[in-house]
Amino acid sequence: MFIEVFKSKIHRAVVTEAFLNYMGSITIDEALMEAANLLENEKVQVVNVNNGERLETYVIKGKRGSGTICLNGPAARKAQVGDPVIIISYAMMSVEEAKKHQPTIVFPKEGNKL
Repeated sequence: MFIEVFKSKIHRAVVTEAFLNYMGSITIDEALMEAANLLENEKVQVVNVNNGERLETYVIKGKRGSGTICLNGPAARKAQVGDPVIIISYAMMSVEEAKKHQPTIVFPKEGNKL
């Protein structure tokens, strides 16, 4: 049996951009992605701390060190620039693997820096 468990998250990053006229996704600074163990095209859940909105999308790699957290396409309607968000990924694993699993949590500093 496999279960879906919390794999990693970026806790309270700040939205820096929102582009409505884009096909969709969230662009994340490559350094934040690596620190949070996120891969390009990986499915994530984005939770807006200010308004409670939740959405699922996939990750696009942003410029390293830029601090970019950009909601693209319809997701741009779910947050405004300056909103704090929590970006969460999950993984499927066996119950035995899950018992040993330690999630990765990143707490960005001002400007979404590590």
